[in-house]
Order: sequence, then structure tokens, then C-alpha cells
Amino acid sequence: MSERQIPNDVASARGKLVYLYLETEGTASLADIQAALDLSQLTLLTVLRSLRETGHVQRTDGGFATASRPA
Repeated sequence: MSERQIPNDVASARGKLVYLYLETEGTASLADIQAALDLSQLTLLTVLRSLRETGHVQRTDGGFATASRPA
């Protein structure tokens, strides 16, 4: 099992949770992330916006993925 690394500048617990989920699952839709992590849509959109602004997450055809994964 490979160890997942969270970027040092991802400070919030929810940001880390979303980042790790995407690193593990690959591309995921907003609904998939919301259901898996039991976060409100507003909270999740805020976290994803922050992760996108820092370049850690990107929008894909299937939803969202970490920037380290192919789009």
C-alpha cells in the first residue's frame, strides 16, 4: 500500500479529507464526494474552491481530481 501525501499548505481538516478522498478515488463527482464524506454541498464547494485556487484540485469531465492525477 502506497502512502498518500497531503500538500503542506492544505491546512484545514476538511481540505485534507477531500484531498485524500480524491487521491484515493481518482476522479469523483460532487455528489460522490458529498455522499462519501457526508459534507453539505455548501461546505464541499467552499473546500473544493480553496483546493482549486491553490492548484491542488482540478475540474475534470467527471467532476474533480487532484492535480497530480491526469484530467
